[in-house]
Amino acid sequence: MVRLGGERKPYPSDLSDEQWALVEPVITAWKDRHRSVSGHQGAYEMREIVNAILYRGRTGCQWAYIPSVSAASTKGRSGEPGA
Repeated sequence: MVRLGGERKPYPSDLSDEQWALVEPVITAWKDRHRSVSGHQGAYEMREIVNAILYRGRTGCQWAYIPSVSAASTKGRSGEPGA
C-alpha cells in the first residue's frame, strides 16, 4: 500500500499515533467483515484515507483540492474530477 501523495508534512487535522491506535482496530475489523469481492486490498493506507477525510471535514475543501491526493485518484465514474 502507498501513502497518498507519498511522504508529506503532517497537517493539523491528521490523527496522532495515539488516536490512530484507537481507530485502527475498528477500521481493521470493519475491513475484515467487508472483504472486496475482487480480492483487491486497496491501494492506499487506511490511515491516510482517514487523514484525508478529517482534512476535508476541517477545511471544507473539495476532494479534488486535497493537497496530497492526485487528480487521477479523485475522478469519479464519469472521469470528471469530483464526480
